Amino acid sequence: MNKKTDGNEETAPAVSDKHDHGPEGYYHSQKDRIFVRPVQGEYNLTHELDRLRSMPRVRKASEIKFVDGPQAYSRHYVEPKDGITQLFHIHLEEYGPGGKSQKHGHVNEAAFYILDGEGYEIHDEQRYDWQAGDIAIVHNNCVHQHFNASDTKPARALVLKTKPMFVFMNMLFQKTVEPRSTVPAPGGEKFEVREEEHDHNHPEEGY
Repeated sequence: MNKKTDGNEETAPAVSDKHDHGPEGYYHSQKDRIFVRPVQGEYNLTHELDRLRSMPRVRKASEIKFVDGPQAYSRHYVEPKDGITQLFHIHLEEYGPGGKSQKHGHVNEAAFYILDGEGYEIHDEQRYDWQAGDIAIVHNNCVHQHFNASDTKPARALVLKTKPMFVFMNMLFQKTVEPRSTVPAPGGEKFEVREEEHDHNHPEEGY
């Protein structure tokens, strides 16, 4: 908006459309992401209770596509915008060969159940190694990044975090330090995220 002062036109500085969250189109680049969903209605909240009871009890992986890539992919199973819960944000992370996540920090904690592969975390400049079957814990107020240690195989983790609850309590400080890469890591040029779920834990011929 332009202002006139003492006959001189004063132009407000241009607002940059750039941000440090990540590339355009990526999950963390959303400008209208819903961190906490509003709840409104009459005092007894009958309509909200009826709505919640009518929600599906199973979220189908086949109906939720992975986003981002080509090094780090995310499938967001449950978040506030889905209208199911305000407490948890649950998502599946898949790291391509040699892949890594964005480097970032937030107030809330998070638990990563490692489903497949081997890798490591960097939490506040300290390294923690993990493999399938482990749980990696991101503690509160931690700057962190996740890495796939293999340059030939992917890694996968199920993430459970209470970000919506922390945001509801105005614990809002979070920042992207390094966004997700838009190019594959060496060795991961031909990798395609595994959209389909396959049971690799049991022999095909049975027991």
